[in-house]
Amino acid sequence: MSVIKRFSNWYFSKNVLPYWVILLVDTAIVFLSTAFTYWLINRTQITYDNRFAVFYTALLYAILSWLGASIFKTYHGVLRYSSFVDLSKLIYANILSMALAIVVSIIAKWQNIGAFTAMTYIDTAASFLVATLVMWAMRVVVKLMYDATIADGNAPRTMIYGALSGGVGLAKYIRSQVPLRFEVRGFFSDSVKIKNAKLLDLKVYNVETEDISGILEKERIQAILVSPSKVNALRENQKLQDLFIGSGCKLYITHDATEAPVKNGEMLSDEDFGMQLKEVSVEDLLPRSEIRVDLKSVGEQLNGKKVLITGSAGSIGMEIVRQVAKFSPASMLLIDQAETPQHDLRLMMARDFPNVQCEVVVTSVDRRTRMEHVFSAFRPEYVFHAAAYKHVPMMEDNPSEAVMNNVQGTRILADLSVQYGVKKFVMISTDKAVNPTNVMGCSKRICEIYVQSLDRKLKLEAMTTKRKPSDYTQFVTTRFGNVLGSNGSVIPLFREQIKNGGPVTVTDERIVRYFMLIPEACKLVLEAGTKGNGGEIFVFDMGVPVKIADLAKRMIALSGAKNVKIEYTGLREGEKLYEEVLNEKESTKPTFHDKIRIAQVREYDYDEVVSKLDDLVETARRFDDMETVRKMKEIVPEFKSNNSKFEVLDGKGDSGGGGLIPVN
Repeated sequence: MSVIKRFSNWYFSKNVLPYWVILLVDTAIVFLSTAFTYWLINRTQITYDNRFAVFYTALLYAILSWLGASIFKTYHGVLRYSSFVDLSKLIYANILSMALAIVVSIIAKWQNIGAFTAMTYIDTAASFLVATLVMWAMRVVVKLMYDATIADGNAPRTMIYGALSGGVGLAKYIRSQVPLRFEVRGFFSDSVKIKNAKLLDLKVYNVETEDISGILEKERIQAILVSPSKVNALRENQKLQDLFIGSGCKLYITHDATEAPVKNGEMLSDEDFGMQLKEVSVEDLLPRSEIRVDLKSVGEQLNGKKVLITGSAGSIGMEIVRQVAKFSPASMLLIDQAETPQHDLRLMMARDFPNVQCEVVVTSVDRRTRMEHVFSAFRPEYVFHAAAYKHVPMMEDNPSEAVMNNVQGTRILADLSVQYGVKKFVMISTDKAVNPTNVMGCSKRICEIYVQSLDRKLKLEAMTTKRKPSDYTQFVTTRFGNVLGSNGSVIPLFREQIKNGGPVTVTDERIVRYFMLIPEACKLVLEAGTKGNGGEIFVFDMGVPVKIADLAKRMIALSGAKNVKIEYTGLREGEKLYEEVLNEKESTKPTFHDKIRIAQVREYDYDEVVSKLDDLVETARRFDDMETVRKMKEIVPEFKSNNSKFEVLDGKGDSGGGGLIPVN
């Protein structure tokens, strides 16, 4: 057995056999099967007496078998991956070859060519039957030897969730891996069609009617693979997620398969193709629906244009950079005050988009002189404004900085966009701007008010002067919630806390948040920004809210860490239990995309907004926190501080001449 084992290890360590070798082996099988069948029927003496006729007849049948093999491509398969389809092709090819052999035998008898008439018609059929069985046996033995060779006793015992085409394909792929990473023990399915069935000689269990926990324990399952067709179903099935994770099994999901690289009959490499398996992270399990974006129309608008992106070193800004660069803009100018991330961004652009002309600038957007120089030199056609201070507790301690960076920075960029003829200005806002309870959210609501009032002013002027929309800057705002994996997101924080052994800190057991993937959010930003007509606040459908405490529990379970506790620390300054997408006085109307709606918000007179902002910025420059926040509350009367020192300002009325008066 050791000799066989060494041979099989040597054989399967090589690339696949060339096509011509398989063809020659099959040809030899037909030749030997013909001679063997004649001997089996006529025994030794008669076979010896007619040895030349048997030899020539067997040689003729072997040559004729080439035609059937060529038509049905029986030699094109990789032996170690032989399937029922390959075995079926052998039947068709040998039936055709047998028919040709019988026809040639008839002609040979008619022409009295005795060399090719050793076999009767029944003998001929029997010889091709034997040949077919031997070819089958050869392929089955090779496959069994291959399976035995790649078997690894240390491979985790595994179940596959999804038992139809996706699950079967995944199981076949797993069995073809070298070395074997998983030992497949069965399938889980939620389909009643295949209840109590077997696939690939493995049992199928129904997740709705059977004791899955008991099955996992009985079979000593260590891993569960989720087939491509079942990833979304698992996301939506919280109960099944808890069952799988609670069992202590590792979860893996699959991505799309790729083709095996084969050239001239040889597999170049069998290591890097097929379904891509990755261990499940908590981001993979959050429920979300697929978002489709009209990227073609986005590309048509951005292709060949000059695009300026602020906050380019942040999570959202950097993803916008990547997506815009794919549309081959004429040039890009990327602004952020974070030096090291900007350096990394420059290296990324040079590596991934060498053909896109790109300039990376390190500065703050609230430096008017620097921004004016940038706009004067670059002359952007599109501006995506993602730069902002976003951490709620930090801005609660630094309200003057929130005003200067968020409010004044946005105002400077918006004014310069009008001055230098920018076609479209897209501002990234937040759901924290709705009924704000913190300084950061209020500062972003003030940004929304300013760009909307400026857009309204430009539209009114255009109506008077009869200018077309393309003749002035259009301002579009996009408003959405948390994005997965962003800088400052709870997920990286929880992951680090779990890695350090805990505790995992959650502010409140009841707190909930909406989440969206960064690429999906940025695609919606691009579509809303390029398709908007100006003045809109686009609100994104963030899907289903997630309890942060449940998120923490799920991450601890997925990590496999033991004795990691959750500690509730209380709401931070300015923090809400839940975020809102709309104010109670706002409503929405539909748009060009089912995941994007337009918030119908109150609008304000531009001159009055400017007067209020001048007063606010002047106060912020004195670094008087209380007075700065009081001015913010005048502009945004629905701003009610929560768990903050600024709560003392609420309910006292205003002493600064009243708030903004809506014009609609």
